[in-house]
Amino acid sequence: MGYSVGQVSDFAGITVRTLHHYDKTGLLSPTERSAAGYRRYSDADLARLQQILFYRQLGFGLDEIATILEDPQANALGHLRARHRLLNRQIAELHRMVEVAERAMEVRRTGVELTPEERFEVFGEITFDLSYATEADQRWQHSEGYRHAMAQAAAHSKEDWARLMAEAAAWRQRLTAAFDAGEPATGETARDLAEEHRQHITRWFTPCPTDMHGRIADDFAADPRAFALVVPPAEQRPGLAPYLRTAIHANAAHRSPTRNT
Repeated sequence: MGYSVGQVSDFAGITVRTLHHYDKTGLLSPTERSAAGYRRYSDADLARLQQILFYRQLGFGLDEIATILEDPQANALGHLRARHRLLNRQIAELHRMVEVAERAMEVRRTGVELTPEERFEVFGEITFDLSYATEADQRWQHSEGYRHAMAQAAAHSKEDWARLMAEAAAWRQRLTAAFDAGEPATGETARDLAEEHRQHITRWFTPCPTDMHGRIADDFAADPRAFALVVPPAEQRPGLAPYLRTAIHANAAHRSPTRNT
């Protein structure tokens, strides 16, 4: 006896109002009748509805769908090709919009307002992991030091970043040389390198007392994404992150006021 409009609405996932509209426009009209004279949808009607929903999913208008269904063999391929081209253009535009959104998020969460070309020129292999930047923003957004660091980073020019990164690269060379030479992490050379790093943060971003520096060091040892901001993966050695952490804590202890009293 076919299917009622309510039944078709339920299993097709569309509203009764939509089915009535399809009927009114002639796109899909029930072809069967119940014994009481009510209109019912046949299996052939449901097959046509599936085609309508398929083309609607692709973004076709009802008039276009009606034209296609008049003669599917003659009309469908050309319409589908045109829709394929349109969808590809839309996909390309969406990719562009995603890049714009990611750029905006990255600027917000890293504070580095440079073009992608300038970033590559200045930072080289040092990469900003947006997931880490997002987590850092959530963890420290209420920290005065963090907010100050982000404001300072946003204010740096390309030339500032170039000087900053050259300074950091020279420091990395001395750090890896000390590590490779077997200098103890608690020794004077490693402590001096730790202090250079603390002063670097203070000079370029925000005042960095030793307790704050210790928390940063803990992050270096616990999260590879954080350590990659200081030493790119290509320059890292096994054990270098905990070595730097130990050196930073040793420097903090060495400079503790209670130690010198």
